[in-house]
Amino acid sequence: MTQSSQPVTAVVVGAGGRGITYSLFALQHPERLRIVGVAEPREWNRNHMVALHHLKPENVFTDWRDLAARPRMADAVIIATQDRMHADPAEAFAALGYAILLEKPMAPNEADCVRIVNAVKRHGVLFAVCHVLRYTGYTRALKKLLDDGAVGEVISIQHLEPVGYWHQAHSFVRGNWRNSQESSPMLLSKSCHDLDWMRYIMGRSCRSVSSFGELTHFKKDQKPPQAGNAIRCLECDYEPQCPYSAKKIYLGRLARGETGWPVDVVVPEPTVESLTEALRTGPYGRCVYECDNDVVDHQVVNLLFEGGKTGVFTMTAFNRSAHRKTRIFGTRGEIFGDGERIELFDFLTDQTQIIETESPDGSILGGHGGGDYGLMDAFVSAVATGDQSLILSGADESLETHRMVFAAERAREEHRVVDL
Repeated sequence: MTQSSQPVTAVVVGAGGRGITYSLFALQHPERLRIVGVAEPREWNRNHMVALHHLKPENVFTDWRDLAARPRMADAVIIATQDRMHADPAEAFAALGYAILLEKPMAPNEADCVRIVNAVKRHGVLFAVCHVLRYTGYTRALKKLLDDGAVGEVISIQHLEPVGYWHQAHSFVRGNWRNSQESSPMLLSKSCHDLDWMRYIMGRSCRSVSSFGELTHFKKDQKPPQAGNAIRCLECDYEPQCPYSAKKIYLGRLARGETGWPVDVVVPEPTVESLTEALRTGPYGRCVYECDNDVVDHQVVNLLFEGGKTGVFTMTAFNRSAHRKTRIFGTRGEIFGDGERIELFDFLTDQTQIIETESPDGSILGGHGGGDYGLMDAFVSAVATGDQSLILSGADESLETHRMVFAAERAREEHRVVDL
């Protein structure tokens, strides 16, 4: 099929940070994508989506169920609700015939992931999971090098996710993904696409995993004595010495003119007054040693792939937030990559080649190394042409790599090797 001259139409379910980000593709390429509806319970987020895309009042909903009660009104749906709110809308919109773009993780448990995959297969709809790391220019360049035999046979991969000290405090101590019962384990919410990426780069299925990780620092018994009984940064005498200070992370950014993420998560339209009030009363002003978080702040995962190939993944909060870093060891060479730059060392020539990959733009869609844009570009093209091969993160392999995460969590909790 050839691409239609009419833009693909889509509705957005969940107008938080991810839903809004993906929808911006329609503003950059109105000839290719048009957002025609939204379902979002939060008034500010819902109205923001309405204003961005000039949505008709009859296509605006507070509950996705009301949207799903309508006959299909668009070609596709972007589902970007919270982790535990994916399976039901995915099933409902698959039954209506929508092409589905589903934010990762698919769901917080294997049973719901299977439900989603069964639904999209049963109804024959195009489906993509937002494993954005597969869609970057860096990944394309790296994958081509490996497929062309640049390092011979790949034997092992080391991959690091430097979450960053302040990002951990924001999202996984104070924020929406702090508690595994309310969202999901951190390996799933933050790094399911890292294990997915390692599977994609290795090109082989994973057979066994082991894992270790703990919540070591962000808990009450690690609270500095100087902080006393303070439960909020605004009332803490130790705050100026604390690297995790909410004043430093949020008001400090606002003072530098930074009003986007993560500041706009605390309050949508930040001013000094509104942000200070939010830190005084809301979850993002809490002491990081006095929260209800239970997810790990560091974890390692050991992976055994088909053919005896191995992988090691490390996720840690205790660093500056940075690009992921990867070492790939092959029979004829070694690669180091940091998301933008690839260093290829050849064993035969003892020479190092430097490859600068395509740098992402500075827009919101340039996020994840350009993967957000790359994902939307591929998904919209796939919907327009009906070509599922444009999707690099479809149902079966996404289910496989989610199972890797679930197995790793079982291995960590039970202190054993888990076979897939």
